[in-house]
Amino acid sequence: MTECCTVLSPQEQRLQDEIAGKKVNFSRPRAYGILQEIITKKPIIDVERAKYFTESMMETEGEALILRWAKAMRHVAENCTVYIDDKQLIAGRVGCEGRYGILYPELDGDFLDLAIEALPSRVESPFEISDSDAKIVINDIAPYWKGKTYHEALANALPKETLRYTFDPSDPMKSRFIVNETSSFRSSIQWVHDYEKVLQKGLKSIIELAESKLAELDPMSPVDQTDRKSFYEAIIIDCQAIIHWAKRHAVLAREKAAAESDPQRKQELIDMAERCEWVPENPARDFREAVQSQWFIQMWSRVEQKTGTIISNGRMDQYFYPYYQKDIEAGKLTDDDVLELFECMWVGMAQFIDLYISPTGGAFNEGYAHWEAVTIGGQTKDGRDATNDLTYLFLQSKREFPLHYPDLAARIHSRAPERYLFEVAETIKEGSGFPKLINDEEVIPLNLAKGAKLEDAYDYAVSGCSESRMPNVETYTSPCAYINFPAALEMTMYNGKMRLHGDEQIGLQTGDPREFKTWDEFYNAYMTQQMSFLKHAFIQQHTINNLRQNHFAWPLGTALNDTAMKAELDLHTTHIPGGIDLGYFELMGYGTLVDSLCVIKKLVFEDKKISMDTLIKAMENNFEKNDVLCKLIENAPKFGTNDPYADSIAKEIDRTCLEFTRKYSKQLGIHLDLRLVPFTSHVPFGKVVSATPNGRKQFTPLSDGASASQGCDAKGPTAVLVSNYNSKNYDYRERASRLLNIKFSPVTMAGEEGTEKLVNFIKTWCDLKLWHIQFNVLNQSTLVAAKKDPEKYKGLIVRIAGYSAYFTDLSPDLQDDLIARAEHTTV
Repeated sequence: MTECCTVLSPQEQRLQDEIAGKKVNFSRPRAYGILQEIITKKPIIDVERAKYFTESMMETEGEALILRWAKAMRHVAENCTVYIDDKQLIAGRVGCEGRYGILYPELDGDFLDLAIEALPSRVESPFEISDSDAKIVINDIAPYWKGKTYHEALANALPKETLRYTFDPSDPMKSRFIVNETSSFRSSIQWVHDYEKVLQKGLKSIIELAESKLAELDPMSPVDQTDRKSFYEAIIIDCQAIIHWAKRHAVLAREKAAAESDPQRKQELIDMAERCEWVPENPARDFREAVQSQWFIQMWSRVEQKTGTIISNGRMDQYFYPYYQKDIEAGKLTDDDVLELFECMWVGMAQFIDLYISPTGGAFNEGYAHWEAVTIGGQTKDGRDATNDLTYLFLQSKREFPLHYPDLAARIHSRAPERYLFEVAETIKEGSGFPKLINDEEVIPLNLAKGAKLEDAYDYAVSGCSESRMPNVETYTSPCAYINFPAALEMTMYNGKMRLHGDEQIGLQTGDPREFKTWDEFYNAYMTQQMSFLKHAFIQQHTINNLRQNHFAWPLGTALNDTAMKAELDLHTTHIPGGIDLGYFELMGYGTLVDSLCVIKKLVFEDKKISMDTLIKAMENNFEKNDVLCKLIENAPKFGTNDPYADSIAKEIDRTCLEFTRKYSKQLGIHLDLRLVPFTSHVPFGKVVSATPNGRKQFTPLSDGASASQGCDAKGPTAVLVSNYNSKNYDYRERASRLLNIKFSPVTMAGEEGTEKLVNFIKTWCDLKLWHIQFNVLNQSTLVAAKKDPEKYKGLIVRIAGYSAYFTDLSPDLQDDLIARAEHTTV
């Protein structure tokens, strides 16, 4: 490695030292020791949550769903095993020791028994399960849910024509990856709780509020004695369940303390017990209690719901700061104590793996994907810069602790301090892909345009892959569609058919493109297919919105949302009065589509350098032995190169989607915005699309997010920014996140000069009002070496799509996709 690379990122240097047998020392060895014990272990499925949830649901049939859910949570809290890991300073996990995942049979239990058999051997994010637990799943859990799951209800409810785009009609367990629903492998899109409410007031205050509301109910009112009574009883039961669960940890901590011979560890366990006895029931009194309280809420959220991308952690540097400041001033806490506590939280996060049972969910979220976003920086509710001493400790932790948890997100605005920008850049240079950046100059005005108050727009938290949430204000939880736009193009090329599916007529018959005489004829045919895709995506969403509230409830999430509590409605209710309903649909393969349309418009219709027949035959032959044509395609206009020709087509595609959702979102009663955020789904979506006109080979990954097609950003990273700017329709508010990946060679970022270049690049991105950007600062040769010899590179962390993961945990297809991303050696 060192022979071929003149400059290594700090992460690469650390890995090379480990490979060479050099001892790597960490100033706080506690969490690193825990990490070393779990890092190489394959995750295990823990069935307790599913077992006790199912037992309770069997006993409560006929009751209000939110009440059934709360009782199920109580049953879990009373019976699940509680754990306190050796060395840990924070109590609590929601599954067995090591890395673990839990099951949500209410979501996809109809094929739970089949999935259990396949999970250990699947390529994407495999899991182990013991024989005894597998029998519990197959014999005790799965049979109850057959015919009751949300997945089955959705497949049965979709109109026949829409189903054809969504699932294989002969086997609804199989996704088509064409117009792909995402609601059957997660019960909610990404979310952020109001953690500050628990830290400042405790769950006891929520219980007291609910009890006062119960006391006020009209004893003769049918609504009060059914809907409202069930609502508040559920809130009380769920909050009491969490408190009970926390106190079970206190009992365990005291038992462990009594058996502990080491005086220091004994005192740690006694202190832990006292914290668990107090929080989250009561307000946190100091920093350590605040961390423990937040951890209990964060962990319990995983038990209660399979939230898409895991519950995010909100603005930690803001809500923890008063406790930090108070304890620092009182001499009760040092920055080193804070960093050690955070590292204990990070390794605790890393042990919970977001398990996707369905093959579709697993393919969407490779490498044990996770997005428990911790937000730092940004602005305060009154518009001032929000950075503080704790902000910098989060960045320091990311530079020093070799783990891809948590998913750190830094808010950037035009008045961000130079020190903050410098430390963000230094952290990016470390090479593990953190932090991802979110732009206040884009997000805040859009939130205002969608109905938020200014103080709420300022106070947003990063959530999930690259989205934002305004706690207490937003109320829409429904997962939405991912739309494979290159598949629409393929149907245009083959008159409504896809080569993978042979003679099956999936799309509309728009004619043989060989007979089109003009670009307008072709483009109109493509638009017919695209609009049909959008139509079925919105039909999906309408169906989903009407179904979900009959299958899911969320007592804790509801209790921590002021708008839902005021309306006395569960968060899974489609429309909650007073809330802002922000959802999104996904444009998949943006660069692939735009580059392909450029080839057709420029080479076929304008310059007439090739015929449509020649192009189609080349695609059917997967561009084999056709060097002349491939060279013409290579020189055609490309998105991501600041080429007005390509960017104008990209902007038009963007605009047609915005116009569609502006018109039809109103009928759904929500803001259904356009988003370009693929996770890792550009890989499975590419596996259903044959060769495309831009020279992409059949069934290979599509372009990801708003990035240029693989290897096509040849004009440098600034050109990628400008293309994104030029292709956006800033006069439409119906837009959401665009995910943008940039890969730099470490030599580009070397030294103070490199840091200054990166800071200026970030400022340019901010000035252009682009939503998101993230970086890999790695040598391509490192990735090649890691693929060849994975045992030596198990600790290599790479940025993927809104999250980072271990490179060796990824499928070969995704590894190749990361290697293929252009490595910029200049800014």
